[in-house]
Order: sequence, then structure tokens, then C-alpha cells
Amino acid sequence: MKKIIVIGGLSAGPSAAAKARRTDENAEIILFEKTADISYATCGIPYAISGEIEDRDQLLVVKPALLKNRFNIDVHLNEPVTYIDAKNQEVKTDHGNYSYDKLIFATGGSAFAPRIPGLENFSNWAHAKSLTDFDRINTSEAFKNADHITVVGAGLIGLETAENVRKMGKNVTVVELADQILTPWNSKFSKLGIKVLEENGIEVKLKTQINQIASDGTLELSDTSSLKTSYLIISIGVRPNTQLLTSIGAETIANGALIVNDKMETSIPNIYAAGDCAALPHGLTNEAAWFPMGTHSNKAGRVAGANAAGSDEIFKGGYGTAIMKMFNYTIARTGMGIAELQRKKISFNKTLIIANSHPGFMGIGKDMFIEIYYDKTSKILLGAELIGEKGVDKRVDVLATAIYAKLTTDDLTQLDLAYAPPFSPAKDPVIVAGFVAQNFQKTALKEIGPNQISTLNNIQLIDVRTEKEVENTALIDPNTIHIPLDSLRSRIDELNPNKAYVLYCAKGLRGYLASLILLHNGFKNMTNLDGGFTAWSKMN
Repeated sequence: MKKIIVIGGLSAGPSAAAKARRTDENAEIILFEKTADISYATCGIPYAISGEIEDRDQLLVVKPALLKNRFNIDVHLNEPVTYIDAKNQEVKTDHGNYSYDKLIFATGGSAFAPRIPGLENFSNWAHAKSLTDFDRINTSEAFKNADHITVVGAGLIGLETAENVRKMGKNVTVVELADQILTPWNSKFSKLGIKVLEENGIEVKLKTQINQIASDGTLELSDTSSLKTSYLIISIGVRPNTQLLTSIGAETIANGALIVNDKMETSIPNIYAAGDCAALPHGLTNEAAWFPMGTHSNKAGRVAGANAAGSDEIFKGGYGTAIMKMFNYTIARTGMGIAELQRKKISFNKTLIIANSHPGFMGIGKDMFIEIYYDKTSKILLGAELIGEKGVDKRVDVLATAIYAKLTTDDLTQLDLAYAPPFSPAKDPVIVAGFVAQNFQKTALKEIGPNQISTLNNIQLIDVRTEKEVENTALIDPNTIHIPLDSLRSRIDELNPNKAYVLYCAKGLRGYLASLILLHNGFKNMTNLDGGFTAWSKMN
């Protein structure tokens, strides 16, 4: 009889154990969990803090009794594994030694706190990672009565926590050491996100850290200011719990996550890994990459469990797909972004569009910002970032699927996506992104991002919006030439065909049309401002 041991009971572990049982009915399967809880939704904790999730038990996905009764898993709660003897294939706990034929390592990751002088004497703080953290916050009188909450860290969990605490009516300040929120996103999307947070009453302090905490909750910040807070929630990231295997030579990436192949095998024979402790193959580069998301934990756990029980399954890895709600907005991404593409020296083009989520005649549409990144030669899609109030979720899933399938920007224009006025425009934003990329690939026109305008020299801006539009907003630069699109042909003699021009409108389309008019009239150096005035005003 095969003996399978699973270490870790959050998401990957139970998924692995259940799949192992479905694969081998006769195997002996033991799951060790160092705490009293298994299989709960950590991503739901910010929403439980605010009360949007009303009952703590709603966070519990699978209870120990279900694993025992339905899957015949021997669950050991409050029993941490203290040592792994890979040579003799045994694990040790305080209750004894247990032998295994296959071991599944699913220990996840742990939240950590920066070294802040005074934190050890300040009791009114917590992470937002585990049920223990939630219980600490939920039972804290200091939190319940707090007027002001400080959240340290502007990643996904930090910002979700900040939003939910703000919805409770509390004042919130987010303190972030980096120069932007949501560092996997491009900075222009981060800037739009900051505007959303600030419009909803959240103060954001970038390039700032806490230098010291006084016992009364006064925070001394690195920008020389001080901040009086009632409660501190620290969410600056997660570190993989891998010391049990790294101490015996397991291969890892820089942050300590265990390198696994597509079968979830580690570098140590007969030991698999899954969840936040593991670095999966990157779907685009095949390099080991860390994707600490519940989606990957469950899929990787399933494959590890199947293979430990004798099957031969694979999980090809991840693409960095992520999404979060930000008040009325949704921000999402998939694949590689600009920074990662540049770091890997991958030659790429990018296209930014603003598209309506619904047909204009419906009156319910909202602007959606989509930027796609694609290989300069093959045109294969490499990544995408999005933000908007409606429809972002389904578009990022379409783009994630397109990346998985290695579709090109030309392929995007051929997609047969569902259309009806209550759901989308006849030209879906994903298809429009393909059309726009295609347009610039087929002409001598160039594109420039809204955050690049300030870097230009010896370039003349041309605003082709209407008189009323300009009156209601402004020009990007006082030296901008204003010629409405419909007057451009009759006023073309006012322009020098030998000069370089950047054209813009409200959202990009009319700027492109104006560029074509100039191109067909002998002008050689035209650049269109991606997203037009709208993108420039919101992303700078």
C-alpha cells in the first residue's frame, strides 16, 4: 500500500490529498497541518473584516471531517512537521516519525513584518493573511473603535483591506515603500488607481516607510511627517515557507520558493510541491516564477496529488493573471508587463486604447483602458493590463486565454465574441485593441503613451478635439495647435509637412484619423497619443 504524506492544509494540500484519493483508493494518505484550521479562503479575509462576508464560517471551504469521511484522509491538526529525512523518506513531528513513499509539500507562505522600532510594544496591529489574523482584528476593541487605520503595503491584499476598512467609515492611510501601488502593473495604471483610491477618501503615501511607532500609535514616517493611527494592518507580502526543504538542499528561486517542473516535482526525489511555497514554470518563458494565487495553488495541488498517487499529469504553469476590485473600478493584468519585458530584453510593441464597455445608445457604458503588449516580429500577444468600471473581468480572461493559445494581434480581430447591447458593443474592446494594433502595424504612424509626453523634445502637439471639448478641459500644453478634426483638411496648409507632430483627441480614434489625413497628404512624421487627452489626464 502506497504511503502519501501531505504537509500543509490551506488550499494546495487538501486539493492534493483529495485528488490522490480519487486516483488511488487504497493509498494511505496523511495530511499534517500546524494550525487548527484547514482549507479556508484567505482572499476573502479583507471582505470578512468589513462584514461583507458576514460569517467567519463562510471562509471555510473544506472542513476536516469532510476530508476524513468522504476521502478517508487522516488529518493531523495542530501537528507541525519539524524535520524531513529525504534519504530515509520520513517526516518527524512532536508525536513521532512517519514514513512515506511520496511527499507533497504544500506549506504555503507567511506574512512578515518589517523591522519597525516600537512595533514590539504596540499591540494594536495585525496582518490580514490568516484566520488567526482575522480573529485578532475581529475581536480587537482598538480596531472596532478606531477612527484611523494605517495599512502598510499597496499590493492586492493591502489595497483590498484598505477599501474594506474605508467602507466601514474609518479614515485610512496606505503607506507604501515603492514609488507606485500594485507594482506588477505599469505606472500609468497605478496612477489611475491612486486617483480612484483618493476619490474614495483613502490617503496614499508612496516612497514612504514607518521609521518608528510610539506606544500611543503615533507613526514617525520617512517623509518627516507623523501620523496618529489607532490600528495598523501590515500587508507587505508573503514569504514561502520552505526552510524544511531548503535546509536539505532543495533548489529554489531567489525568494526561497521551491522550483518544480510541470509535474510539480521538486529537485528532491519523491517530493512534490504546490501552492505559495512553489515556483511554477512561467507559461511564456518556461522559467521558474512565483505566482502566489489560490487558482494556481488548487491546480498545482491537484496535479501533485494525482502524480504522487501514480498518475502522470502536468500543470504548464502560470501567466501572472491577477484582478482586484477597487471601489467602483476593476483593475486586472495578465502575461508580462512593460518592466518584465524590458528586463528580459524581449522586443515588443504596445497599444493602449480606451473603449466603451457597452454601446453608446445603451447609456450604461463606462470607459475601459486596455493596453496590450505583443512581440514586435511575430505579433504574438505577451501581456495586457486593464482598468475600468465595467466589463474588465471578462476581457482579461479573454486576453489570458489568447496568451495561453499564443494568438497574435491579428487573431484578436477574428475572435467571435458574444454580442448583445446589454453586454458589450458590436466591436468588443478586445477586438478593438487588435484593430488598433493592426492599424499601426500597417502604416508609418507611431504611437506614444500618455506618460511619455513630458519626455518629448522638438515635437509639436496638435489637438483635434472640438472647440467645446477644449473649452471644457484644457490643452495638454499651451503651445499646442488646436485644429478640430473636421477642419483639418481645409487648414492643412497651416502645418509644415517637414515637422514632427503628436496628434491627440479625447480617446485616440480621431487622433488616428487626423494622422492618416496628414500621412496621405505627404506628412512623414506623425505620432498618435494613445488614449488621447483622457488617458493623459488620468494616467499622469
